[in-house]
Amino acid sequence: MRRTSVRKIWVRTLALALLSGISGTPLQPQTIQTDNRPERLEWFRDQALGLFIHWSIDSQLGLIISHSLAGSSRDYATRFYEELPKTFKPTAFDPDGMARLAKLAGFRYMVFTTKHHNGFCMWQTATTPFNIGQTPYREDITKQLLTSFRAQGIATGLYFSPDDFHWLYENNKPIQRLVPQVQPKANPGLMQLDQQQVTELMTKYGPIAAVFFDGEAAGLRDIVWRAQPDTVVTRGALETPEQNVPGAPLPGAWEANMTVGSAWGYQPTDDVPKSADELVRTLVHVRSRGGNLLLNISPTPEGAIPQEQEDVLRTFGSWMFLNGEAIYGTRPWVVTNEQDLWFTRSKDKHALYVIVDEKDRTAAWKRGARREFVLKTVRATPNTEVNVLGQSDELVEYRPELSAKSSVHQEADGLHVSVVRAQRLRDSDRWPLPTVIRLTDVEEAFQPPAVTTLPALHGPQGSVMLRGSWSAQAKEDTSAAGAEFGFEVRNITGEDKQSRLHGWERLPKQPAATPGTYTAAFTPKLGEQYEYRSVLVHPLLTLYGNAVTVR
Repeated sequence: MRRTSVRKIWVRTLALALLSGISGTPLQPQTIQTDNRPERLEWFRDQALGLFIHWSIDSQLGLIISHSLAGSSRDYATRFYEELPKTFKPTAFDPDGMARLAKLAGFRYMVFTTKHHNGFCMWQTATTPFNIGQTPYREDITKQLLTSFRAQGIATGLYFSPDDFHWLYENNKPIQRLVPQVQPKANPGLMQLDQQQVTELMTKYGPIAAVFFDGEAAGLRDIVWRAQPDTVVTRGALETPEQNVPGAPLPGAWEANMTVGSAWGYQPTDDVPKSADELVRTLVHVRSRGGNLLLNISPTPEGAIPQEQEDVLRTFGSWMFLNGEAIYGTRPWVVTNEQDLWFTRSKDKHALYVIVDEKDRTAAWKRGARREFVLKTVRATPNTEVNVLGQSDELVEYRPELSAKSSVHQEADGLHVSVVRAQRLRDSDRWPLPTVIRLTDVEEAFQPPAVTTLPALHGPQGSVMLRGSWSAQAKEDTSAAGAEFGFEVRNITGEDKQSRLHGWERLPKQPAATPGTYTAAFTPKLGEQYEYRSVLVHPLLTLYGNAVTVR
């Protein structure tokens, strides 16, 4: 039997810094217990892209999944639990079609909500009558999905909520989350139910690649690892930021989970799908920081993927079909990006991918146009070659007078890369999504400064002194003329500890040409909780420190 290890997951704000145009939240340093096998974590990191599927009986209402029960009246909860199972019959459910779409869109693994917080089991369980077998549909949805996705070569994973509002309802306890009195460890009956259900899922449904515990995983993780030692436990054993991308690369395996729209479950009138461009950009930012992206869809009560979500996934998939090489099996570069140029590197370090992610999509790179980029953090070697992913670099259709050949040469101010967007991808001839340049056998040419956010100091009358510092990692880089240092703040009051829904507000910057510690005054609103991070606007790049919580 393997010995349980304890791994400290710390936000890395030093070696791999972030550059300008970045949004997101570095996670708080914390200790996470994990018994995930190292080789399986490496496998998991290679997969890069997972499909999350949030679906339960409350899709029929078009309300937030599960959470409408928290703080609800007894009458509401009674009708929820007694009436909704009687009308759940997804006659348009096509697991094979869903799996084919996932394959085409580039997903390498999936995670399905077998039981969300409402306690409804989307499999035929012997542990409770509150399950899919007791609805008019009756068929085992979990089994169907796992079978269909495996047939497409997609690794299968399970979401499971240890929190169970149905158990709380039946035992006359207040329906809520994240307070000690409702946790499984405080309720032996709930813990026993969870353990029985996880045992069923891990022993009756074949190989499970990943398990996502949305709640306390203690007492449940070991069941997973004993039944299937190769299973990767994500939430509950890894960092899994929700609806935000960390502001700095995290060491090792981690997973950002985000929605295709604005909601997790089906909400027909409130959900606003993200554009394919936004999803691609999110994926690029996650991979440049070394994480996986778990991207959520929300089937309708009839079991279909909403048409708006399917359309976005197909366009997203066309980008993946062209550029998946820059996403799968990659690791971070020495920096995440240089302005609008984002980086990933192949695991064997042979190839560096430069992803041209321009903010101004109205000025899309025209087919047949040549562009030159100067990379400050990259140095050529005698073996360096360059090409654009997806194209041959040999011709531009209907433009025989144009050369499509890529070139690269080193100069004193950096590595000059010259490429043509030659491939015709749409009838409109517009391709607003990022173009990916592949460089081989290059070297690192820069060590970014290290930026750290320090604990705040509380002052009189509720004021707070925010603190941060920067230091040079390279001995020769002891100054940065023109650099500025500042802080970003955002309100996180009432948010799930994994989720961040609001953007950063930047406070005024100050000159910071030399390494050192810098401060700024901030007065939080009484009773509100915030987090802040340091920002160094360096002459070459902008770097962020880790986030620190303050009241």
